Amino acid sequence: MNRNIKLSLLALAAVLLSSCSDFLSVDQKGRATIPSFLGDPSGLKAGLVGAYNEMYAYLDNEFTKYGDVAGNMVSMPAGASDMIDQYNYTSDASQETGAVGYIWRKIYVAQANVNNIIQYAPTVKADYPENAALCDSILGQALLLRALCHFDQCRAYAQPYNYTSDASHLGVPVLTITPGPDDNVSRRSVKEVYDQVLSDLTQASTLLSDKVASNYRYASLQAVNAMFSRVYLYMENWEQALAYARLAIAGQSLAQGSDYLRMFSDLSYQGEAIFRLSGQDRRGYLRAFYDASCVPADTLISLYDADDIRLNLLSSNGTKHCSKYSAVTVPNNDANRDDPFVFRLSEMYLNAAEAACQLQQYAVARQYIGAILTRAVGQTKADAQLAACSDTQLLELIRRERVKELCFEGHNLFDITRWKQNLVREQHTTSTLRRLNYPNDRFVLPIPQTELNANTNMQGNPTVNQ
Repeated sequence: MNRNIKLSLLALAAVLLSSCSDFLSVDQKGRATIPSFLGDPSGLKAGLVGAYNEMYAYLDNEFTKYGDVAGNMVSMPAGASDMIDQYNYTSDASQETGAVGYIWRKIYVAQANVNNIIQYAPTVKADYPENAALCDSILGQALLLRALCHFDQCRAYAQPYNYTSDASHLGVPVLTITPGPDDNVSRRSVKEVYDQVLSDLTQASTLLSDKVASNYRYASLQAVNAMFSRVYLYMENWEQALAYARLAIAGQSLAQGSDYLRMFSDLSYQGEAIFRLSGQDRRGYLRAFYDASCVPADTLISLYDADDIRLNLLSSNGTKHCSKYSAVTVPNNDANRDDPFVFRLSEMYLNAAEAACQLQQYAVARQYIGAILTRAVGQTKADAQLAACSDTQLLELIRRERVKELCFEGHNLFDITRWKQNLVREQHTTSTLRRLNYPNDRFVLPIPQTELNANTNMQGNPTVNQ
């Protein structure tokens, strides 16, 4: 088994220990007695806490940063070090302690957690039938988390689904069980990765029942539907992307006015959150990064009308600054806490608008994008903008609003590549790379060299691994 997956197993033991030490023993070789720990409902619950912690570890750090710094709407100051190679497109396979190695490894750690929960939950349910509903809920949540792990790792290390006509190009390993010590896993096609993602989501949808999340800090059926919508959007399955966006919206309206801003400034306020990870008792990294190392580019600021409510999140005292991670009301007054969104209603409205437009259901698309515009600039101006936009221009309007709405939430690069667009940055960008034409091998990260060295079955990515 390769070194990075071994590291994930060691990290799993550490996570379980930190979650609930009474339920776990570790022998002198450092192996966790996972079956014992996950052998009852209390152990499953503690294991799920560990799984959420590891999801937080990759989503509140390098992975979410990568989606924006490798895009075209941010600027990093001279002298910045964190994520600078991804900003300059100089990622190197040897960067084990940077984004290249950390994203790969942290996602594997999260997968190891959820795979063990998925493996043992049915047995616990059979042994404790009075806790069947709890076991089903835990299993459903773990399945969504595993779908996220596969999907996100594939986005970072593989070209988008539509890169080839049948998605036959290399994706990432599909891990439905934790590999054994002699297992050298290999990469599967992107189609196979997405098939597994959809399979996990389908099973999760049979186990979770809250069509509107009863607690947005945990995975729910609403979050499963949101994930379905995102995945189908990347697959360009417009009918399903629209259908699941509608299910995820579930009749809810977008946050308006001060409530919209409050969901970023007050971490105790749900707002339009469908699924939002809790940073309680954890050190967040996005706040510090956007306070010191990454600001909105002029090209991003120029997209907004002067009265757009979203500009309040992109400046502070007249200075460009991303305030999406600068909450002023924080539970327990934890100054280092971030609570990153995984899914929120605005993305679902944008998914619905894009999918409907691709289906030439222009009235439907206008309804959804109109809600985003109205919240941003008011009814009068929104109506005028839509009236001036022909059906042939509507898709470009929707894409522009997506950039404006979801900036600094980890979507920018992945939208550029699935739209098959060239990367074009502002004229005075501080990056050493201003333009990258699509398609391009450099739009994906290299497979970490430590993985390639330890696993003869692992294949690198063209150009970036050479």
